[in-house]
Amino acid sequence: MSRTFLHTGFGAPLRHRDFRLLAGAYSVSAAGSWAYNVALAVYVYDQTHSAAWVGAVTLGRFLPSVLFGTYGGVLAERFERTRLMVTLDVTSTVLMGGLTVLAAFHGAVLAAIAIGAANGVITMAYQPAVAALTPELVPEDELAAANTLNNTVGNLAIVAGPAISAALLAAGSPTFAFAANAVSFLCSAAVVARISARSTPVDVTAGGSVGPLRQMLVGVQAILGSSSATVLAAYSVVASFVYGVDTVLFVVVSERRLGTGAAGYSYLLAGLGVGGLLAAGLVRRISQWPKLGTAIVTAMAVYCAPTLVLVAVRQPVVAFVVEVVRGGGTLVVDVLAMTALQRSLPKEKLARVFGSFFTFVLLAIVSGAVLTPIALRTTDLVTTLWLAGGVVPALCLLGWPRLRRMDQANVARLAEIAPRVALLQRAGIFAESSRPVLESLARASTTHEVVTGEDVVKEGQPADALYIVESGTLTVTSKGAGGDGGALNSLGPGDYFGEIGLLHRMARTATVTALSPCRLLRVDGAAFLDALSSGVTSPSLLEGAQVRLARTPVYFARQGEVPGAASPATT
Repeated sequence: MSRTFLHTGFGAPLRHRDFRLLAGAYSVSAAGSWAYNVALAVYVYDQTHSAAWVGAVTLGRFLPSVLFGTYGGVLAERFERTRLMVTLDVTSTVLMGGLTVLAAFHGAVLAAIAIGAANGVITMAYQPAVAALTPELVPEDELAAANTLNNTVGNLAIVAGPAISAALLAAGSPTFAFAANAVSFLCSAAVVARISARSTPVDVTAGGSVGPLRQMLVGVQAILGSSSATVLAAYSVVASFVYGVDTVLFVVVSERRLGTGAAGYSYLLAGLGVGGLLAAGLVRRISQWPKLGTAIVTAMAVYCAPTLVLVAVRQPVVAFVVEVVRGGGTLVVDVLAMTALQRSLPKEKLARVFGSFFTFVLLAIVSGAVLTPIALRTTDLVTTLWLAGGVVPALCLLGWPRLRRMDQANVARLAEIAPRVALLQRAGIFAESSRPVLESLARASTTHEVVTGEDVVKEGQPADALYIVESGTLTVTSKGAGGDGGALNSLGPGDYFGEIGLLHRMARTATVTALSPCRLLRVDGAAFLDALSSGVTSPSLLEGAQVRLARTPVYFARQGEVPGAASPATT
């Protein structure tokens, strides 16, 4: 993999080992799951020769997930997530092994559907764990890129899964495909087990003493408690409803408009996946726009409006291009919603949040798939296309006033912290930091005014913050381990101090005193260390801190030396 790719917005999260493992495991299991879904439908149809039973497969997979999926978020909160994911992968391996044996002996169709339903419930516990774990594996400014990669994996699975299933069915039978899926889950478990990050199990519902329903509602309440998260999540749910409509419309459009028969369904579905792949590189940039409301409305229009082209188009190639365009729009909507949830809501509630979010998404897909046949029977294909491509995006405009207020509030917040961002950039510590990181640090900082003669930090005190000088001059003195000490340095605008204690997790090594009235930016120590752990600080920071530490008597005391004495380290 090229270094350039790993340092671009799209590939940046793959620099982090644990995220690479998570993405790799998800890739294997997602492709296997899509292949298994096709194989299960084929198995049921071969056994029953009934389209109604094939529909029962979909209902059996989705209905339990809708009913119990929200509780998956509770499990992902109350158990360590990495171990939970391994357990779920192993459980899916066992289920797929049972389905393999069932198919080999031409077992009951109801049993096969029941196994599919059980596996669907497990998936609804797995997804919140992945979504809640991702912010722990990548820095905040790479969350959008990480979510894009996860969505890209899903789009690849949409494209590759049916193809893999076709190859497996051609090579053997549904039994062979089920066995391959069992192996994919086992491989996923092995990869996830290598993730070193471990979450801390939490319970935000008083030790679980409240009932299951109230526990599940925690995620819903957390989403509703943030206006920006609520509106972006709502648009993602609407986009999921449209996807559910697509799953039915694609079959009818392929047969009645394009003349491509049943094969056209996967052809159009693959177009959505390809569109998501092509748009992946743009999503991180869009996520950094100050006006996300404008981005979300535009993305919804890009996803929905091109459907109207299918009213007049009868060429399969043109229809495929239409779906490619639409795939880019839906990726933007989904990634912005997930990133907003991860950034704005409490980390201890994220698993429950995503348990609720994914349940709403699934319910929206099912609703779209159920209502579309009713619309087709009540009206006709052209009218239904107009409803999906024209009416839905028009209804989305009803939320524009709220989106505009969200944009205005965001722009106002950015204007408020702009001077702090500029000061951070001038200081040089975060010269290689991205704009989101600088904004995050600015939000975690405060402005301090000090008078002449005031000690900003004192030698020996705990280190809890980094300071950047905006105006004024200061002097740095240190007594060290019993020495007389003296002035070590003077500081002026653009200089910084306080990083040594934070980096080395030690007490302050010197006293910094104002020589004139000063204006300082105080950056919270935890926020500074988070930025440092993200690998976004200037490469010279550690070297500079070490040089400055070496100038203090504390350094010599730690080395067992005396300042000024000749030693191999100083001569």
